[in-house]
Amino acid sequence: MGSVALLLGVPAMSQAEEANPNNYNCLGSLAAGTPEPGNDDQQVKYTFYCNGPVTGYQVQSQIPVTGVQSPPSVSDLKANPLSDTFSCSGEIPGFALNCVGAAKGGYETITGQFSIGTKLCAEPRVDALLSVTYAYLEKNVVTQAISGPFELGRPNGCRPDGFSGGTRLNPKTTITKHRKSGRKHNKAKKAARPSAIHH
Repeated sequence: MGSVALLLGVPAMSQAEEANPNNYNCLGSLAAGTPEPGNDDQQVKYTFYCNGPVTGYQVQSQIPVTGVQSPPSVSDLKANPLSDTFSCSGEIPGFALNCVGAAKGGYETITGQFSIGTKLCAEPRVDALLSVTYAYLEKNVVTQAISGPFELGRPNGCRPDGFSGGTRLNPKTTITKHRKSGRKHNKAKKAARPSAIHH
């Protein structure tokens, strides 16, 4: 109930001033996170912003998530911290973290982290997707919009490898080179020996 109350506390969105909440544009990335005391797993930091207010989001990983940090931080375009906040949870181990709260304005940057059981740059590297929601009251009815998925991509700061340049939604096509046979074919044709002519 607390989550619902928090969602309903967000003022109704003016469609003339904000983007369509079912068609947001969101940008984000992954990088190495800050080590946490008592947790030896690899920490992964995610950062994103959208062009409209957000009351919930989900980060979906293709490799198991072993821990979720809460709460994430929210800042404005000048990196000033805001009082807006989120609370995150998820099944551990699992493949997603779910967060509810409020980024009350567009372009507010949300930063959080989660942990994985493998090294950040080891293949398969974590490659996360993001979906965001916005809940508001319209004519006394709770309306919820959803946008995504968006690519958070492979983590920054790792050396490029054969999988670099691709994402989960647009994977890179791996080109397999076939080695030619080591046998060399002698294309030189032996000259035909002229037949003997008997007079």
